[in-house]
Amino acid sequence: MAKNKAKKVEKVEKVNGDDSGVSPPFCAVAFFKTKLEENKDKISTGSAVIKTLKHVLDNSDASTIAGLLDELKTEVNKLCGTDYSTASIRSASELFIRSISLVSSETMNQDDFKLLLNTFRHRAKLFSDRVELSRSLIGKYAAPYIVDDMKILTHSFSKVVFEALETAAKQGKEFKVFVTESMPDASGKYMLEKLRQIGIPCTLILDSAVGYLMESVDIILLGAEGVMETGGIINKIGSLGIAICAKAYNKPVCIMAESIKFVKEYPLNQSDIPNEFKYNTSTLKAKNLNTEHPLVDYTPPGYIYLLFTDLGILTPANVGEELIKLYT
Repeated sequence: MAKNKAKKVEKVEKVNGDDSGVSPPFCAVAFFKTKLEENKDKISTGSAVIKTLKHVLDNSDASTIAGLLDELKTEVNKLCGTDYSTASIRSASELFIRSISLVSSETMNQDDFKLLLNTFRHRAKLFSDRVELSRSLIGKYAAPYIVDDMKILTHSFSKVVFEALETAAKQGKEFKVFVTESMPDASGKYMLEKLRQIGIPCTLILDSAVGYLMESVDIILLGAEGVMETGGIINKIGSLGIAICAKAYNKPVCIMAESIKFVKEYPLNQSDIPNEFKYNTSTLKAKNLNTEHPLVDYTPPGYIYLLFTDLGILTPANVGEELIKLYT
């Protein structure tokens, strides 16, 4: 009898939650990870960051601008503690905070903070909506550069490159894609599967076969984890080698990246890339970096032909100017 009563009590507790009746506090990291896991084929790390910070803003109890900014920056630091791309998290969060706070001095100095907070929330929605359109714009700008009978080389799995190729295929263009295996995580195999699912002819090649294949390729399309102020990019390890090989064969290397990936960094070589960009957070905390392999490399602007972004088609030399516009 006592056991039956205990089971009934346990059942009631499971249905109603804990007896305090208080909802668990919001966890930005959990929200961020859920967004990425639910839409892993569609949403980028940067987009998930923006959705997370928008949720934080929408539910903020801050009573001052300083308090609100501290709250947002605290959550950003927590997101940077995950093993997702720190470059993408940092650039997206900086641009989000910059975008929502870009209001007139009259609005900023008004006495009613709630009205100012509503203005921030409105600007956050506009920024989030604009980011949602980024990939479709990139696909539109890239479309004229993808033509019939073209042989395309790509590296790893890039959501924006995949969507651009999908867009071109829907336009009736026929082309073939060569995908590098992209070790050590073999992310190229996932790209291959996705391309085959939508009927695009594609072939998986060894990373070491890039040099052999390059003479028969027409264009190289790469994504980016971050677009640097130099006009160069950081991307999956192996991107630099592909770009160097393409330069030797006079083949154009084109980058596809959303403007939320523009980073205020000016590296001149591989050692200038911050370690937080090159390694997972867990690796930085737990291991000796001398025995670890970086996850990304830096491709200088001299190896890049064009960048397809939601801001338009840019040359590497244009990136610095556009980045200044974004942050001022």
